[in-house]
Amino acid sequence: MDVEPELVVVKVGGSLYDLPDLGQRLAAWVHRLPASKVLLVPGGGATTDVVRDLDRCHGLGEATAHDLAMRSLTLNAWFLAAVLRETAIGSLSVCNPLLSPLTDRVSVLDAHAFWIDDSRNHPDVLPACWDATSDSVAARAAVVLGASELVLLKSVTIAKPYDWTEAARLGVVDPVCWRLLSGALPRVRIVNLRAWC
Repeated sequence: MDVEPELVVVKVGGSLYDLPDLGQRLAAWVHRLPASKVLLVPGGGATTDVVRDLDRCHGLGEATAHDLAMRSLTLNAWFLAAVLRETAIGSLSVCNPLLSPLTDRVSVLDAHAFWIDDSRNHPDVLPACWDATSDSVAARAAVVLGASELVLLKSVTIAKPYDWTEAARLGVVDPVCWRLLSGALPRVRIVNLRAWC
């Protein structure tokens, strides 16, 4: 009987996108993961901040702004694939092929496509609001795909054991992510990629 590949979902925070060596640093960090499959989930960063500014200026409304912000994550997925040079982009509808033994070890999730697909079957899990950021998308993807671990790569270090209520209060993770993390995954950790070497 074949053993299912161990999957680790890794959210790459948008605050890391200005690291000049992001591609090399991320590739080296991912290379050290003992997982057979790694699914990267792009964070929002500056591209999502542009949507926030447009919403403030034009009053787009939370649902429209959230949809545009999620679309900005598609751009960020292509950005991560570009800096890593050898990764595939995929969404929920193609996640099984992405995780099969015949594909690359590292893939990047098209978060917008995943959100749309997931919302069709579970409309209330990832609400269309600013409380559900890429942290929530990564947590949800980890739950849906049965990942053995979720890693949130960020620009901050927080003390262990993690107090997710406090992390949400401080803005380290979003409020929806905090709810999704309540016992749904076997292992969740935060890594400060800026401090990692």
